[in-house]
Amino acid sequence: MNRWPSVLILGLWASTAGAVDITFPSGSRLISDRASTFDSYEVPVAPWSDGAVETLRFEGRVDRQSWRLESSAITTLQLLDPLRQQLDAAGYETLLDCEAKTCGGFDFRFAIEVIPTPDMYVDIRDYRFVSARKDENAITLMVSRSRTAGYFQIIQVGPPENGSLYIKPDGEAPISASADAQDISAKLIEFGHVALSDLEFEVGTAELSQTAYTSLQELAEFMRANPQALIALVGHTDTTGALDVNIALSQRRAAAVRDRMITAHSIAAGRIQAEGMGYLSPRASNLTQIGRERNRRVEAILLSLE
Repeated sequence: MNRWPSVLILGLWASTAGAVDITFPSGSRLISDRASTFDSYEVPVAPWSDGAVETLRFEGRVDRQSWRLESSAITTLQLLDPLRQQLDAAGYETLLDCEAKTCGGFDFRFAIEVIPTPDMYVDIRDYRFVSARKDENAITLMVSRSRTAGYFQIIQVGPPENGSLYIKPDGEAPISASADAQDISAKLIEFGHVALSDLEFEVGTAELSQTAYTSLQELAEFMRANPQALIALVGHTDTTGALDVNIALSQRRAAAVRDRMITAHSIAAGRIQAEGMGYLSPRASNLTQIGRERNRRVEAILLSLE
């Protein structure tokens, strides 16, 4: 049984009716705390599959918190296991329990609700996720770590306080991380990823024209302003052709963008990875020409700011 390496302290103020109190390790620091009096929350109940994550919709009071623990040695399993045991002891039924690879990697991470960086950090190669329910209450836990700290995200939803309903005023539509407008820095910080939508590749090739792309200039400015930041460039294609061919093509396109960042913008090679997903992560339908064009892209994913 995994245990905390130090004394436990009460870590969560549980204001949702019927919510479970969760304890975090000594030294944990509350980073963000946001409550919605009456809202909805899509609770993931299955890993990424067939282009989506299956969810159950819960309505009521939603509490969202993120915590940080300064530690360079603790693993994500050590972070999660004591919290998972507390849910079991409180009588919660586990709906989903997975780690990065079995959850679905970055597809799962970007399909679910995650508190934006820097309040919550998620390494797409090393995170764990649990969702559970008890009667009308549901809870999700996500843990990950950077080189120097462990991160916790906890979201609880349950019946609204005193059974009352609160109608939220209309708000502005959320900004899409894949919108054509760039503002690379803001989107990397808020969403953790952004499509470099002005890049141009000839169909079926990985050759990047010599254009001075605005997206790459902004991405380089972000990297220079955050000298510890690490990113992954991930190529995507439409569904034309075989999967293995498209994965190889998408990886070459990402590598071409990586080379441009190194040679034209003087970003250190060790700070940029290049990966390819082929057509496995579409952002639009491949049944239309417009959709196929949107799916042919390279995205920048923020791996770390530390």
